[in-house]
Amino acid sequence: MTPSARVQAAIELLDAIIVAARDSGAAADTLIARYFADRRYAGSKDRRAVRELVYAAIRRAGERPATGRAAMLALAAGDPVLRALFDGSPHGPAAIGPSEPAAMAGVAPAWLVDRLLASGLDEDELGALIDRAPLDIRVNRARADRAAVIAAIDGATASPHAPDGVRLPSGTNVEALDLWAGGAIEVQDEGSQIVTMAAAAAPGMAVIDLCAGAGGKTLALAAAMAGQGRLLACDIDRNRLARLAPRAARAGACNIETRLLDPGNEAAALADWQGRADVVLIDAPCSGTGTWRRNPEARWRLTPARLERLMSTQAMLLALAATLVKPGGAIVYIVCSLLDAEGAGQVAHFIEGHPDWRPAPLALPAGRAHGPGMRLTPARDSTDGFFVARLTAPC
Repeated sequence: MTPSARVQAAIELLDAIIVAARDSGAAADTLIARYFADRRYAGSKDRRAVRELVYAAIRRAGERPATGRAAMLALAAGDPVLRALFDGSPHGPAAIGPSEPAAMAGVAPAWLVDRLLASGLDEDELGALIDRAPLDIRVNRARADRAAVIAAIDGATASPHAPDGVRLPSGTNVEALDLWAGGAIEVQDEGSQIVTMAAAAAPGMAVIDLCAGAGGKTLALAAAMAGQGRLLACDIDRNRLARLAPRAARAGACNIETRLLDPGNEAAALADWQGRADVVLIDAPCSGTGTWRRNPEARWRLTPARLERLMSTQAMLLALAATLVKPGGAIVYIVCSLLDAEGAGQVAHFIEGHPDWRPAPLALPAGRAHGPGMRLTPARDSTDGFFVARLTAPC
């Protein structure tokens, strides 16, 4: 592909991503993979160059652009070399018109920026939300130690905070590593590792991961429990939950049970666990404002109405978890969001309705106190953004 053809390909992909963001369609990564599956003539350098253009344009546009061309024009405004590729050549983009509009640069849609600022983030914190994310893995203590993993992978370094974390060079193909095939490592952001530590899972406990998804935090809990005790992984998404079993087998995590929940009937499905869990971990569905470094187009998907629906789900999960915890046990509530409405405010609302429950102090290796819990941010902690709180049940 010529350089101009790469720009046109990026514009076509951006058009598809913009529509998918508006209509709750496939993620950008999926759309990019599909695009190149139908264009076998594009070599690896072409694919890499187009992908970089696409994500650079996404990161630059805070509001969802009208078109992919508008998004690319915004990127070209500060890059004369890129601007010159709008030359009307075969397979390239048409020349730029004298008053052709470009997308507005920004961190996020204006309504979201207002809410993030109201949640205590400053301008530097906002800018870091759309930086590129590092590549972190978690070492499975049952299969390896961190020093050996670092020695075995070129360019690997110890993560700044997480005791089992390792940071890899960007672009490392983790699944091609023998350590991954042998269950010694799992891809997991360092922040995700740190907030899971709030569960203080230990051998012999009874633990529920209420929103397990594909099981990243479940596997970290299993490692902390050293295969001893009961660990129940739940989710309402059959496909995501099905991905946990092969991951657990690879990691040698033999104490994980899975349970598919029927939306709206979660309490009935967990009746046998009522009042029995030492810890219930809720990695709640949320806006994902703390993960924009990895999924920058997510800024274009969120609406006030969707945020309200997510908040209702979060409140329901906290109420459900309260019925599952034994006296003196704990709920660990986690969101990868930096909006107080989903984090500190959500927990404060729970405590108002459950005055016998108490937020417990947390001693995590990163993050700062924030309301009834702790917050990690990309700017201060070099992790994804998270809020975490530990709530102790009355005895």
